[in-house]
Amino acid sequence: MTTQIEPGCLNALIEKQAVKLLDGSWALDGTDMHALFRQDHIPSARFFDLEAISDHTSALPHMAPSARQFAEAIGAMGISESDHVVIYDRQGLFSAARVWWTFKLMGHDKVQILRGGLPAWKAAGLPVSADIITPVPTIYSPQRRDEKAMNLSELYNHLNETGYTILDARPKARFDGSAPEPRAGLRSGHMPGSRSLPFAELIREGALKPKAELSKILQAHGVHDTDTVITTCGSGVTAAIISLALHETGHTSALLYDGSWAEWGQEILDTPVVKTESERPDL
Repeated sequence: MTTQIEPGCLNALIEKQAVKLLDGSWALDGTDMHALFRQDHIPSARFFDLEAISDHTSALPHMAPSARQFAEAIGAMGISESDHVVIYDRQGLFSAARVWWTFKLMGHDKVQILRGGLPAWKAAGLPVSADIITPVPTIYSPQRRDEKAMNLSELYNHLNETGYTILDARPKARFDGSAPEPRAGLRSGHMPGSRSLPFAELIREGALKPKAELSKILQAHGVHDTDTVITTCGSGVTAAIISLALHETGHTSALLYDGSWAEWGQEILDTPVVKTESERPDL
């Protein structure tokens, strides 16, 4: 199954009732995306609340949910593990990638992203609705693939290790340490040995760039076919855009560091942080 689906193809599936559609919109600035969903959305869509469907036992933002929590939430939406799921967001391509990655983490392979998101859908002249559907709950049986995620101690052990490439999706100024982090209590800079790949470099007009361009960009940032790539960002959302691009180009050995800078950059931790690409502290 391809990573993305075009608006016209999705509309045909909706008319055949052959797809389960999720609005995975989320915004760093706290914009109430659920309220915007209630104003207008693609017909038959459910709202995937990135904050609600997360690990509430963690102090870190929107960490991946447990298999049980995910199963309860997705089953309540009337979605089973065999359903074809399509995800979109209001920005074009932003948080939908994180929802896509979460489904992949739970072993759900029949999942795609709407190319260009809600803006592309509207630009194609396709309908939107304010109607909220009432799904019939079902059983969802996840098969969580922990090999798609990485924790802090695992990442620490792979710093500067041959065969591993760490790609950071944050804006370059935050990576360099010249701009402050938007969350309180975090140091500025990046992990030793990591490479800056701002997620915006992978996107054009609200969608992933063509596969050939993505491959060139990834290669230019040190990604080799045999590498294991670790993606990271501020809190695990835009890291998933790099994960999506890797999947689009056929790179299968990729993990997402779920805690990302919200964890690594904490002032209370002694994790190593550098502020320019040339600095390399002693570990």
